[in-house]
Amino acid sequence: MPNLNLPFLGHGCDYNPDQWRAYPEILNEDIRLMKLANCNLMSVGIFAWTALEPEEGRYDFDWLENVLNRLHEAGISAFLATPSGARPAWMSHRYPEVLRVRADGLRNFHGERHNHCFTSPVYRGFVNRMNTALAERFGKHPAVVGWHISNEFSGECHCELCQAAFRDFLKAEYGTLEALNAAWWTGFWSKPYTDWAQLHSPSPVGENSLHGLNLAWHRFCTRQTTDFIRKEAEPLRRLTPHLPVTTNLMELFGQLNYFELADALDFTSYDSYPLWGNPDQEWVAAGAAFNYDLMRSLKQRPFALMESTPSQVSWKNVCKLKKPGVHFLSSMQALAHGADTVQYFQWRKGRGGCEKFHGAVVGHAGHEHTRTFRDVQSVGDALLKLVDLRGAMPGAEVALICDTENRWALEDCQGPRRDLKYIDTVLEHYRALSRRGVNIDIIDETRDFSGYKLVAAPMLYMLRPGVAERLTEYVKNGGTLVCTAMTGRVDRNDLCFLGGFPGPLRQTLGIWIEEVDALYDDETNDVEMGGQSYSCATVCDLIHAETAQVLGAYASDFYAGEPCVTRNDFGGGAAYYIATRPDANCLDAFYKEVFDRAGVRPLIDDLPVGVQVTSRGDALFVMNFTGAPVSVTLPAGTDMLTGERVGGETELGINGVKIIKF
Repeated sequence: MPNLNLPFLGHGCDYNPDQWRAYPEILNEDIRLMKLANCNLMSVGIFAWTALEPEEGRYDFDWLENVLNRLHEAGISAFLATPSGARPAWMSHRYPEVLRVRADGLRNFHGERHNHCFTSPVYRGFVNRMNTALAERFGKHPAVVGWHISNEFSGECHCELCQAAFRDFLKAEYGTLEALNAAWWTGFWSKPYTDWAQLHSPSPVGENSLHGLNLAWHRFCTRQTTDFIRKEAEPLRRLTPHLPVTTNLMELFGQLNYFELADALDFTSYDSYPLWGNPDQEWVAAGAAFNYDLMRSLKQRPFALMESTPSQVSWKNVCKLKKPGVHFLSSMQALAHGADTVQYFQWRKGRGGCEKFHGAVVGHAGHEHTRTFRDVQSVGDALLKLVDLRGAMPGAEVALICDTENRWALEDCQGPRRDLKYIDTVLEHYRALSRRGVNIDIIDETRDFSGYKLVAAPMLYMLRPGVAERLTEYVKNGGTLVCTAMTGRVDRNDLCFLGGFPGPLRQTLGIWIEEVDALYDDETNDVEMGGQSYSCATVCDLIHAETAQVLGAYASDFYAGEPCVTRNDFGGGAAYYIATRPDANCLDAFYKEVFDRAGVRPLIDDLPVGVQVTSRGDALFVMNFTGAPVSVTLPAGTDMLTGERVGGETELGINGVKIIKF
């Protein structure tokens, strides 16, 4: 597979010239402003199907060729998009089978985007013909440096074509109805299937409480979407094997398993829209960093920040502007975690539609004399200075497991609470790990653990085949494993393990979980650890320390004094268990001890809360998300942004960033 291999760090936008063809003077002005903003990379043609094929079989590519020619003449490259994210009205009207069917059995009307059936041979045929024509016309165009497939894949279809494909998927997964019924525990409520034709996707007007069925449907939707991407990319890869293929993914998206879908891409791309106006900027910054680390980790190579906003979004309840300095800081944060591009949605604000007030580089005033434009210019200037970082990767000794299939199972779980706060818990552990000042990979259960000194696995409720054995081997060979409440409950079909929880990890963790108490949202308990008291919430596992050493205990309720935090020395390594969801101070204290014992060294010692550090290649990024000036002890080196020598006690201003070359 070709990689994202640009000769520069990309800077640009979603560019939609098809929406401005009635304003011929706009293209000249756009090119002038792009050069002024130091833009060198545009994503062109997203959602442009009707402009490219105004009626069935009649392609109009001349306007697109003119745009690409003009971009190339100005020294600007392009990711050329396929338009499959939204089909033309003529297609929906003539071929209604391309439209999705809802879970209640009703077919959608034409409208919106992502309203197409991934299984439909008719839709796949239209996509194949369009992409073949695009590749033949533009595959060797000097402006084109990659393909952008569709846009933000999401959603599902429940039509008869998808039902038939789902049944074929189930036959391949389980082989026999006997095996399927056993895996799904269909004896409950008299649900055994006696004919494959009886199987149907989960539906609010049918079956939706068989957890094995729900999991299988999620897996099928990921598999079908991934297959659609591969089929869409086939003519592009066949006709233009030199051009990499990507699509833009979304933050903490749970509908699809990105670890599987990413295998169909040459590199990953990401759309990033954190709540930068939120008062708790440290929490927002940690969430943004988590998603960047996830996108880099999916393929263990640099990714493209395909979309971000240079000012504000238009689709949240309250759409805050970025305060001065935040756009530059947030763009450098993406670069720090592995982005090789910084791009925005969009270049020019549209006149109509639901995103007409979404932030853009060029506003409705149409000129460069704005704070937003100046902010974008500053990022473009910096990327020119940092070009040597392209292709470099952060090296991580620490991994955090965030497993999509585990998420599906936990979000379907009915007990001990309906909301077990899996993603909140994962992000809390990420924040605690990043506060220690280390690079972090985000992985799922299927990835190799052996290269990490520390693997944190919050709420690893579902253990797929072989996972417990690989984690056990990892600890035996000297690794450090951290698990938490709700670990080791079910197998890949959501069947409970017998013989006591945490199932096949019982010996590794050295504990037995007898019961689990659920806490109300406004209820807490306390953890006594290391002579300090900390708050905990959500759930409390009641555990027996079999071979594990007790590090902390509950302080209240009928299980006061019982173990809550344990360590089990196992082989050459250690396995920790946190039997609840503790507060941030508890996690900070816990990971400080774990890092010391695991031999994980921070990039900077004694990092102030709210300051993030990460390394990429031979550069160290130090970023201030505290909202106030802060003092940091920096290693000696050269600030790549200013060329100045730095080192020792240094004040970072509000939203300040230092990029230090060792």
